[in-house]
Amino acid sequence: MVNLSTPLQGLTSAQEAFDQAASKVAQQFEPNQVQQDEVSLSDAMVQMIQASNDYQANLKSLEAGNQMQTSLLNILA
Repeated sequence: MVNLSTPLQGLTSAQEAFDQAASKVAQQFEPNQVQQDEVSLSDAMVQMIQASNDYQANLKSLEAGNQMQTSLLNILA
């Protein structure tokens, strides 16, 4: 069978990275918070975009694995 654990782990990792970066961005706009510099904010936004791309790539891998598994089952059936 097709091993789908790697893309699933990648999805989890990408989601965690996205959540961490989003938290940094959200903290920027909380009242009574020390303002971060624009470089830190833009770095967090870049991290969010990278995490989103990682998530999409892992999702495509998962979809491809699922299609391969379905094809294999159809051949064997």
